[in-house]
Amino acid sequence: MANRHLQRSVAMQSLFEWDFQGRNDEHSREILKRNIAEFAPGLEDTIFAEHLMEGTLRERGTIDKLIEKCAPEWPLEQVTVMDRNILRLGIYELMFGNYDEVPPKVAINEAIELAKTFGSDSSPRFVNGVLGTIYREMGEPMKDDISENHKYNLEKQEKKTGEEKEKKVQKAVKKSTKKGA
Repeated sequence: MANRHLQRSVAMQSLFEWDFQGRNDEHSREILKRNIAEFAPGLEDTIFAEHLMEGTLRERGTIDKLIEKCAPEWPLEQVTVMDRNILRLGIYELMFGNYDEVPPKVAINEAIELAKTFGSDSSPRFVNGVLGTIYREMGEPMKDDISENHKYNLEKQEKKTGEEKEKKVQKAVKKSTKKGA
């Protein structure tokens, strides 16, 4: 698992624990350190996870208002603890992150991946809908970015998507071959 993705996962799990245990900001660093030791042993540089956790908690008021605005049929307390914290983390990266390090579409994609891994079957679609709404309301920053770095990231994403589709096709072929045998 890539270093940033791993740190993002640990930060999200720490936010979940923080939320589940009563939202006591004083314990957030302790929770994060314990989760880094448990879920990412040997990880030397944890600055990204610390930045995500602290920034998300610092901007929580703004972030929670955005969730309520963009998912009006779901009051914040009715959103599952997991989805709520995946959204908080994703919105933090989308709204307050460094676009040179994590472009908006990457932030959205990472949140969707967390939802696929940790959420329910409906979580990825819900997270995508809320973050997509926020992204459009922001004016779709970097939508027309044609820098070399952006082109490289797009090609990398397309390659990953192509590989995932190929794996699904191979799996389907294998499954159908077994049925026919």
